[in-house]
Amino acid sequence: MNPDEVLKSIEEVAPTRGWPIIGPMRGKLLDEVVTSHRPDRMLEVGTNVGYSAIRMARHLVKGQKLVCVEIRDDMARAARSNFEKAGLSDRIEVVIGDALQVIPTLKGPLDMVFLDAVKDDYLAYLKSAEKFLHSGSVVVADNVKSHESEVKSYLNYVRNSGAYSSKYREAPPNWGTDIGDAVEVSVML
Repeated sequence: MNPDEVLKSIEEVAPTRGWPIIGPMRGKLLDEVVTSHRPDRMLEVGTNVGYSAIRMARHLVKGQKLVCVEIRDDMARAARSNFEKAGLSDRIEVVIGDALQVIPTLKGPLDMVFLDAVKDDYLAYLKSAEKFLHSGSVVVADNVKSHESEVKSYLNYVRNSGAYSSKYREAPPNWGTDIGDAVEVSVML
């Protein structure tokens, strides 16, 4: 299977299995960020079955890397299986553990960070990763519309700290049954 076929197979079952994937509509926003910023080294916080990681890693070339942090061993196994099916295992590393403990142990620099785990912890994830970021690094936070109250401190920080240029990007529903959602795209100044 190629990456697009794996993405389609996940999209077909995600709504019935309750998998909270970014989906094709917000996924296009994620694609745009990766293709426009061309990150060499990326971090994903919250991998689930690997849908977003596949979306991002399919735009990488040899030598570029995506590190995924997933707290659940069963989800990490499912993600690794999907990466293998998509032919992207050489570009993606999965680290199992609590992101707040794992992130400080990583090596930088990081050109991009994708946040899609515990929403109340977005700001803590970002603060843990900031020592690896540089001017031009981009941070994408998912679910900023559907979980607005949980990510309020994060949004306040990226919008008002003076450290980032930040934009809210809304997307329509993925399957017509949800309300749609948004991502916040923040570029470090």
